[in-house]
Amino acid sequence: MQSAMFLAVQHDCVPMDKNAGSGPKSEEKREKMKRTLLKDWKTRLSYFLHNSSTPGKPKTSKKSKQQTFIKPSPEEALLWSEAFDELLASKYGLAAFRAFLKSEFCEENIEFWLACEDFKKTKSPQKLSSKARKIYTDFIEKEAPKEINIDFQTKTLIAQNIQEATSGCFTTAQKRVYSLMENNSYPRFLESEFYQDLCKKSQITTDPHTT
Repeated sequence: MQSAMFLAVQHDCVPMDKNAGSGPKSEEKREKMKRTLLKDWKTRLSYFLHNSSTPGKPKTSKKSKQQTFIKPSPEEALLWSEAFDELLASKYGLAAFRAFLKSEFCEENIEFWLACEDFKKTKSPQKLSSKARKIYTDFIEKEAPKEINIDFQTKTLIAQNIQEATSGCFTTAQKRVYSLMENNSYPRFLESEFYQDLCKKSQITTDPHTT
């Protein structure tokens, strides 16, 4: 399933089928292919969105209903384009963005950012230390299962900081990952068919002059 979804995402980054020539028929064929791929991508993204939940919490039949996100109005969705923070502040928006990153196989960035947000709220020194080591093991150390793309100096600094963990252990890395998402993934999300559909208003309205 992931390979098919990867092809759909890659579609916007590579040239169209080399067998497609020029002329009206070829153009129509390319448009049809594009609509098919985007529809498939949208379906898969929707699937991931509905299955997105809090990290570490397995789905249960009772809680799944409680964790269902309410679809935003087009006006609410449009607010997400004003600032990256607007998107992250929305539960549905955050879930949609996570699903989008998952479709691009880089969900470790938002997962790391969320882990850091949770880490900064931790008060207990013991929990702070254990969470710091887990974040380091999951996201920072070499060949970590969800290794994020940060420079060697920052990794070294974090390795030193977690020896005596404080709430600022991952500040530099979190800022870098935030910037990476804001400048790269966020614009692509706003251009995605999935987001564009959320912003579309109902087509029920008719021309006031028609009878």
